[in-house]
Formats: sequence, structure tokens, C-alpha cells
Amino acid sequence: MDFNMKKLASDAGIFFTRAVQFTEEKFGQAEKTELDANFENLLARADSTKNWTEKILRQTEVLLQPNPSARVEEFLYEKLDRKVPSRVTNGELLAQYMAEAASELGPTTPYGKTLVKVAEAEKRLGAAERDFIHTASINFLTPLRNFLEGDWKTISKERRLLQNRRLDLDACKARLKKAKAAEAKATTVPDFQETRPRNYILSASASALWNDEVDKAEQELRVAQTEFDRQAEVTRLLLEGISSTHVNHLRCLHEFVESQTTYYAQCYRHMLDLQKQLGSSQGAIFPGTFVGTTEPASPPLSSTSPTTTAATMPVGPSVAGLGPPGEAALCLEEVAPPASGTRKARVLYDYEAADSSELALLADEVLLVVACGTPPQRGLMSSAMSAPRIRTNKALGRLQRSAQT
Repeated sequence: MDFNMKKLASDAGIFFTRAVQFTEEKFGQAEKTELDANFENLLARADSTKNWTEKILRQTEVLLQPNPSARVEEFLYEKLDRKVPSRVTNGELLAQYMAEAASELGPTTPYGKTLVKVAEAEKRLGAAERDFIHTASINFLTPLRNFLEGDWKTISKERRLLQNRRLDLDACKARLKKAKAAEAKATTVPDFQETRPRNYILSASASALWNDEVDKAEQELRVAQTEFDRQAEVTRLLLEGISSTHVNHLRCLHEFVESQTTYYAQCYRHMLDLQKQLGSSQGAIFPGTFVGTTEPASPPLSSTSPTTTAATMPVGPSVAGLGPPGEAALCLEEVAPPASGTRKARVLYDYEAADSSELALLADEVLLVVACGTPPQRGLMSSAMSAPRIRTNKALGRLQRSAQT
């Protein structure tokens, strides 16, 4: 018990001495041992590495898991040393909803069939996302987290120990400086009058006491200097190890890029397959659709090289029975004008007329496509159009807007 009390009192005295030295340094009343420039650069480099590693780690976690509640839950499971439960990705959840909707709305209908196909693609996308998250967590996040929770904690501990050794060294320097000043004062200016022999004896005794104090302070200074140098060397070696940490993080970064490239390549391949499946079934779903290329701004109609743009799709009873299910969509050149000379069509997107010779259109308007040579009918407005327009296999028709009420 006595030993513990003595150790506690000694630790309290050391802590108080360090606190006094630190406070005097902050107020500029005590000298501070400065580290060399190379050591300061190593410290700054280590601090910068730690700060940017934390930012990259946090943002990568946000990229892999945008839901903050899920991130907090995973953090708690890790701190409790429990296995994180498997979580359904957003793509897999969407695929589940689409499959249930197709089952309820009818899997044999065109809409139901498309829902099933898209659900399968979304499920594959969700599985690819799950693999990417797992790979990125192991190959990229885990090394960064290990550095922050392992190497950096060791570096921080040694830096705090070095700071304490420096405070002890500076306190010993200040104590030695005060002892030498008191010794010089006791030697040159005695505390008592020099007229009595007894005063000479007291002055000599005080000078001897200060000599002993100076010797003790010098011994403590040598010990503190040795401990400081040893701790500075240990801390320097740890700080120089940041270079190997950068090499390790560089390798992990390459692996993260590879896993991300693989993930996006899988997503592209799955969506390309889905697009092909939907494109092959488009003719069965919309057998009378006019197929063409949509351009943002179509050039004026030229007599030498006319450009076609799909703007309308046929509606009404004429759509039914145009072809058997599964037949590919017809091209504009393969569409012949009907026997009656007219066809109803719906405008797919808005078009602003460039001049008075063109016709402005609004989306979802119903028009009559009149073959060339047909005189204008009563109650109809006719106008030549450069885009969007419809071209048959024989001639370029003109669009007329219905004005009947």
C-alpha cells in the first residue's frame, strides 16, 4: 500500500511539472525544445495521411451504402463483434416488387412479360452490386480501417510519449537554469553580512547546497535527454513507415478500381441483354409502330437526300391485326398507304414549326396521314412538314391536323 501511494504521489508530481511546463510554454515564459525540420515534415505528412484516409474511408462507405441508418447499424454490429446481417440491395428489392406486380397483373400480358424480364435484369444487377460491395469492403475499406485503428493509434501513442519526454527535458533544463542562477547569486552576494565569521560559514553552506542542487539537476537532465533521444528515434521510425503505408494503400486502390470496373461492366452487359430482349419483343407488343431515328434537331427537308424521323404511331382499329405476334416492327419504307388513302396517327413528341411552311405539333395529337395527290378534305388543315414527318414506300405524305369538333 505504501509503495502504491509513493508511486501515485510521484506520478502526480510528474504530471504537475509537465502541466506547469506546458502552460509556461503557451504563455511564452519557458523555452521549448524544437524538433528538426525533417522530423516536423514527417509529422505533417503523417497527419495529412491520417486526415485524408479518414475522409476517403467515410466517403467510400457512403458510396457503397448511401443509407446512413444502415451504416450506423453496421458500425454497431462491428463494435459489438457481431456478424452483420445480410441486407437486400435496392436492385433486388425492385426486382421483387416487379415480379410480384407481374404475377398479380398477369404474367402473360405484354406488360407482365416485360415486368418479368426487367425484374430478372434488376435481380442480376442487385447481385452484381452485392459482390462489388463485398469485394470493395475487403480489398479497400478494411486496409484503410486497419491503418486508422492499428498503425495510427501506435503512432499517436508514441507521439504523446515523445511529447511527455520533451516536457520532462525542458523542465529539467529550466530547473538546471534556476539552480545555476541561485548558485551564482549565493556565491557573489551572501545572504548575511560579511562582518561576522559565522556569516561566512552560512554562506559557504548555502553555496554547497546549491552546488549539490546543480549536480542533481545536471544528472536529471542527462537522463531526460537520453530518454527523449530514444523516444524520438522510435517515433521517427514509425513516421517513416508511412511510406510503406502509401504503397499498401496504392495497391488497395488499384484493386478497388478493378472491382468497380468489373461491376460496371457486368451492369452494362446485363442492361444490354435486357435491351435486346425488349427490342426483339417490341414488334409483338406494338406491331404497327413506325420505327425511325429520333434526332434533337432535324434539318429541313431536302429533295436530294430526305431524312426521316419517327414522330407518330398509328392508333385506332387499323392497328389490330397488322401482323402476327412476334413479328419485328416494320420500317418506314415497308409501310404501304392504306386503300382508303388516309391513316390516323398520334404525335409522339412536340414539334415547333420553323417557318410558315411547316406545321407545329403537340404531343398526343391525333392526325390524319393523307397520301400525295389527295385533295384537301373539308374541315382539315394541310401543311408540308420537314420534321417530324412520315415517309411511305411510294411517296412522302403530308400531315393534316383535324379541326373538327
